[in-house]
Amino acid sequence: MNLTRSTPRWIALAALLACASTSQAALFEDGDARRAIIELRQRVDQLTQGNNQNGEDTSQVRRSLLDFQSQIESMRGEMNKLRGENETLRREVADLKRGQTDLAKGVEARLQQFEPVSVTVDGQEFKADPAEKRDFEAALGVFRSGKFADAAGVFSSFIQRYPKSGYVPSARFWLGNAYYATRDYKPAIDNFKLILAQAPEHMRAPDSALSIANCQIELKDTKAARKTLEDLINAYPQSDAANAAKERLSKLK
Repeated sequence: MNLTRSTPRWIALAALLACASTSQAALFEDGDARRAIIELRQRVDQLTQGNNQNGEDTSQVRRSLLDFQSQIESMRGEMNKLRGENETLRREVADLKRGQTDLAKGVEARLQQFEPVSVTVDGQEFKADPAEKRDFEAALGVFRSGKFADAAGVFSSFIQRYPKSGYVPSARFWLGNAYYATRDYKPAIDNFKLILAQAPEHMRAPDSALSIANCQIELKDTKAARKTLEDLINAYPQSDAANAAKERLSKLK
């Protein structure tokens, strides 16, 4: 082989691959890979500088270049493998975060089922547990369906279950009306009187007093009914119940 003609070609090839290796090195973030490329480049430079000695140097340059390319391909494969593993890890982390978020939302939703909520009933605003609100509305639904005997039992159970509830005055009012509808006047009177004693400022208080008088009239206790109507007019003079009381008083004998 003519070394003077072949040497420039191998030197040019070595220089070209050395430059390419510089671009290739930029693809690797690993410090060891970068150092390996630099060392190989130095070996190529050393070999090409002394290639005029004999043909064996040229063969050694060729083998070094092939080894260098093989190492580059190996490192490229490793990097691709690492990229794939990193992508898998990113997906797993993203799935884990989504699972944590869904779990937190589920826990919050379950906690909200037990947290008190603000309600307004018969002009009164107060806090009530979700179960308390549900039970009151269910009892009211029974009353409105016309099942008055059942409604009396449901409202009575509600008051026993939630004795300090803000619903109690309203529950007693509907309980009294359920008793009145079933002609059970005495327990009706008892519940209406409890409203007047425990919540005299409640929106249902005037109507409760009027309902007491109605029960007394049904029981033929005219004297007691007259007294109840007079007390109603004095206690709640601006109410609609007071106007109804005046009308009833005019008809009592």
